[in-house]
Amino acid sequence: MNTVQIEDTLQPGNYFLLNKMHKKEYDLNTPDNFGQKTDYSKDFILTLVEQENIKFAHKQIKSTKHMKQGLLIDMDGVIYSGEELIFGADKFIKNLIDEDIPFAFMTNNSQRTALEVVRKLKGLGIKVEESHVYTSAMATGKFLSDQSPNGTAYVLGEGGLLSSLHDHGITLVNTDPEFVVLGEGRNFTLEMVQRAVDMILAGAKFITTNRDPSPKKPGWNNLGIAATTAMIEEATGRKAFVTGKPSPVMMRSARKFLGLETSDTTVIGDTMETDIQGGVQMGYKTILVLSGISSKDTLGHYAFKPDMIASSVDEIKFPLTWWEGK
Repeated sequence: MNTVQIEDTLQPGNYFLLNKMHKKEYDLNTPDNFGQKTDYSKDFILTLVEQENIKFAHKQIKSTKHMKQGLLIDMDGVIYSGEELIFGADKFIKNLIDEDIPFAFMTNNSQRTALEVVRKLKGLGIKVEESHVYTSAMATGKFLSDQSPNGTAYVLGEGGLLSSLHDHGITLVNTDPEFVVLGEGRNFTLEMVQRAVDMILAGAKFITTNRDPSPKKPGWNNLGIAATTAMIEEATGRKAFVTGKPSPVMMRSARKFLGLETSDTTVIGDTMETDIQGGVQMGYKTILVLSGISSKDTLGHYAFKPDMIASSVDEIKFPLTWWEGK
């Protein structure tokens, strides 16, 4: 049978649909010529029906009125706090799924794979798919593959970061890397950090997945990636290039992951310095929730402001005011 991978038939932005289709194969010998590149066209939907994907096709037809608007949602402080679900977050996400509103959880945590994030959310009563998750590890993998296809990297990081770099064709090495990549982790040794310093001094480019600070709480079991980044910067005299929020690298690639345009993207977060700043810099609409780090008392400290403020996601109602008329 003459077949084609689903990813070969989609335009570059339609990653949301691509992930939901699980990269299945389809017969090219159909009246609607599935090999023709398409962007949610009638022929595309009809072909899905013909390939016995009736349920998915029905859902896709139903969702066309929503596909132009989507959400990038932070997790910690928005959906949960530590290991506790924030009130109303489960109903909020269920509503997005029921209404077929595209969304992705956008997290700076590079330790977890998308599957691990899905499992954590399931434990809190929220059922989503891997296609709903976009991490700084994924953004880093894409960035490095764009900069140096089949490049090499020495990595101070764990599962999610290692998996993403491998998936994007980056070879992990212990000598003479093109990049030194820093992510979250609890298994670093000073010897590993010193090796990274020597590599950077020898010419490797220094990448960090984010600069999220330590919570500065007694008993915290992780220095925080900002502290480790600062240590390496001091030792090398080289400034790290940041790929996670609020970097445009992640803010842009997360939007493209959902197949959205700039004007149709809304960011929901609890931190002015990352989620809201990143969204404002990219021209996205922004919603600040006060269920995490930020408070109303400190908003005047910033030169920018969110488009909307809510106590929690439970207060956010759809359609959003800036969606009306689109």
